[in-house]
Amino acid sequence: MYRAVPPDLARAYREAGWWDDATLASTLAETLGTAAGLAFRIWSSERPYRGRLGQVADAARRLAGGLAENGIRPGDAVVLQLPNWAEAAVALWGAALAGCVLVPVAHTYGPKELGFILEACGARALLTAGRFGRLDYSAALADHRRRCPGLEVVAVVGEASFDDLIAGPASTAPAGPDPDAPAVIAFTSGTTAEPKGVVHTHRTLLAELRQISALATPAASRPRLIGSPVGHVTGMLGGLMMPVMQGEPINLIDRWEPPVVLDALIEADLSAGGGATYFLTSLLDSPDFGPRHLAHLTHLTLGGAPIPASVAERAHALGISLTRAYGSTEHPSTTAGNHDDPPERRVQTDGRPLPGVEIRLDQQGQIWSRGPDLCAGYTDPALTRETFDADGWYATGDIGVLDPDGYLTITDRLKDVIIRGGENISAAEVEQALSAMPELAEVAVVAAPDSRFGEHACAFVRVRPGSEAPDLQAVRAALDAAGLGRQKWPEELRYVDDFERTPSGKVKKFVLRRLLAPPLKPPDTPANRTWSRP
Repeated sequence: MYRAVPPDLARAYREAGWWDDATLASTLAETLGTAAGLAFRIWSSERPYRGRLGQVADAARRLAGGLAENGIRPGDAVVLQLPNWAEAAVALWGAALAGCVLVPVAHTYGPKELGFILEACGARALLTAGRFGRLDYSAALADHRRRCPGLEVVAVVGEASFDDLIAGPASTAPAGPDPDAPAVIAFTSGTTAEPKGVVHTHRTLLAELRQISALATPAASRPRLIGSPVGHVTGMLGGLMMPVMQGEPINLIDRWEPPVVLDALIEADLSAGGGATYFLTSLLDSPDFGPRHLAHLTHLTLGGAPIPASVAERAHALGISLTRAYGSTEHPSTTAGNHDDPPERRVQTDGRPLPGVEIRLDQQGQIWSRGPDLCAGYTDPALTRETFDADGWYATGDIGVLDPDGYLTITDRLKDVIIRGGENISAAEVEQALSAMPELAEVAVVAAPDSRFGEHACAFVRVRPGSEAPDLQAVRAALDAAGLGRQKWPEELRYVDDFERTPSGKVKKFVLRRLLAPPLKPPDTPANRTWSRP
């Protein structure tokens, strides 16, 4: 299932200190104890929390014991779909201390995506919420149980099922799995219609934690407020793992509401954590933003979506130092800029390879990378064989250029994916769902520039002759009925009479992308109507 790491490469990673025999369980068991006195706070209108890290860690140890009492063993897959709540830390740390394989799932994923993930990883336990805002997770639980007979434990935060898991004694000792065994399976929407299961071992995951710890910015003197969902690798590592290893307080917010964020920065003297471009632009655009907030936004590293030039110029004018970073779920920390770099290098390139990381370009300009934090492969063996070569290199699917000083700039992608606010959206998945609409003859979904989120989905559709063209509301209703999460719905809809195609008949999506950058004002005809998102 997994790729083989060349022996000389594995030896080099061990000699350099990137790899050792530690596991996620042993690392957490050690660091949670030393960090017990640190503050732990959740900013939430639904489940706020204010206490000490040690209190949350005690509940995590009891949850590890509860999983064992219910037959969950080391190596079993535990799926966690929770917002940024204290219970997410309890669930994630507890499952890790029990030696289980963590399967974090974005809280925005719908029942279709979650059902696929439960089956694909052979989940033995699901730890989830009942509701979060408009999202109702409990409605599909019976169906998940029916489709996944191996699902032994389903626990819902706020209900007896979860309370019972943390009611008993703590786990007696951390499990000691093989460091080369899976520690995390992170499902990400990419070029395929179904999410891809990216497998990280204990070695690769801990190497990644060492990488991002080395990326600490000058603003690290203030604790960070993390809004990235802990169901994503970036949120899980940056919000719940790295602070423990570095001995820092934990501050999470479950909804990125700019007025609440800005108040929190002042009240608790926090700095805003990095992430996608939207995390910055939403604050700058808020009517509550003022000069007093600038001290909390001095240094930010953005990634997961392009940084528009207008945003970079605005930040520079305000005295905010921005850097770009490049990575993926497969290889989370590949390149990054440095705040000491010249401004043009910081915001116009994606930085240089991080320590231990190598990159190269093939004849197409495709980026290949390898390093100690590169994943072990996918749950799909065929995808592993297709994506990794025998020398340990990963085909990223992204196109880039390298300057003489080693700075990388991403210029295009082979992958057919939209990166909205740092989250990958599979164009193929959206197209597949929309193709079921009887009014549509053909659909092509591409990334459109977005000043807030970096990118959003734009659907180009060809309507069947004699059919009435659906509007954006009808398109979104169809996707809602298909079970796709709201973040995947197109925010723009365009009509075409036909598509430009390759000789083999494939739609030339690069032509469509060019139409959207910069956005064009189409003629006011039925074939070219455009709806912007509300």
